[in-house]
Amino acid sequence: MVAATAVVIMTAGATTTMSGRLVAPLHDEFGWTHGAIGVAVSLNMVLYGVTSPFAVAWMDRFGIRPVVLPALLLIAVGTAGTAFMADTWQFTLLWGLCVGLGTGSLSMVFAALIAGRWFTERRGLVTGLLTASSVLGQFAFLPALSWLADHQGWRAPMIVLAAAAAVAALCALALLRDHPPGVHPEPVPGALTRAVRVLFAAGRTLPFWLLAGMFAICGATTNGLMWSHFTPAAHDHGMALTTASSLLALIGFFNVAGTVSAGWLIDNVDPRLVLSVCFGLRAGTLFLLPVLLTSHVSVPLVAFVVAFGVLDVATVPPTIAICREFYGEDGAIVFGWVNGAHQIGAGLMAVSGAVVRDSSGSYDPVWIGAGVLCVVAAVVSRRIGSSTTSQRT
Repeated sequence: MVAATAVVIMTAGATTTMSGRLVAPLHDEFGWTHGAIGVAVSLNMVLYGVTSPFAVAWMDRFGIRPVVLPALLLIAVGTAGTAFMADTWQFTLLWGLCVGLGTGSLSMVFAALIAGRWFTERRGLVTGLLTASSVLGQFAFLPALSWLADHQGWRAPMIVLAAAAAVAALCALALLRDHPPGVHPEPVPGALTRAVRVLFAAGRTLPFWLLAGMFAICGATTNGLMWSHFTPAAHDHGMALTTASSLLALIGFFNVAGTVSAGWLIDNVDPRLVLSVCFGLRAGTLFLLPVLLTSHVSVPLVAFVVAFGVLDVATVPPTIAICREFYGEDGAIVFGWVNGAHQIGAGLMAVSGAVVRDSSGSYDPVWIGAGVLCVVAAVVSRRIGSSTTSQRT
């Protein structure tokens, strides 16, 4: 189950990080502004987040494969269609809507569901491993897809991603199962209403809003920042697009180590402490980035990549653990809504970062602002104490 789930999650992850790689070629070929491109990217990121709690509820009601297979079909249609588009509204429909819905159904919330259903003793470690598979998909294949875009045009990776979604669908059809052998729970009725009921119930507690605010900042300073703006920002300094994409892949490589380590830590250490330390250190790396970006790859820039990579997705396992601590069996759905806030933050950063770039001609203010947000998140993380369970907003 871990392997089959990882294949599906990696496929979705490989699709999500292509947003930043598309900015420059779409701007050059069609003359679209960074802001216009950012609208579609923002919609993609927001749907990636808000779809997940409904997807988890649907899996509880209808089973895993009846949700996973249509999601992979949406990814295939969206990526293949993007290769043949000619206008911004088509990009918004295909990349923003179709790909956003498809990848959102197969996000880290899906990983949380599988870890919760199939594992007990090493649940934190498995959560880390499956989260790492998402990160691996997001970054490990980016250099190859970027190289393909450089040599065959930006449309070629879209076709490859569509084919990958088809292969993942075959794996899901053959291998994914709803529950461990001998476990046959009744389907949970009212999938849509359950997701909304959980939201309203959690929304009456302070921990939910602290988690949502903290994770919105997390999304803004990772997905919204790196996926959308690191590659074009490095290109602004004269760095080749493929080189910048390779640095993103290196971030993804160290994501795996950081995420698995965080998963192990939360089995032994207070997850709030893990969150606070991650955000504090992430702030330091972002404050330094404006002076590190140049036309070439330097040792300090590689050090940034390593540090940011370790910290990037390490916030996910402790956040899942806190959701499970406060909300029990509804923890995966609550995390879905918290992850929705994550993607709303990412979408806002995707658009606002592009607007700042268009208006000021530089991404430097974006890096500094993101660092300040991380300082705020480090403080908020420590406020999610166990004594807040009964507090109301």
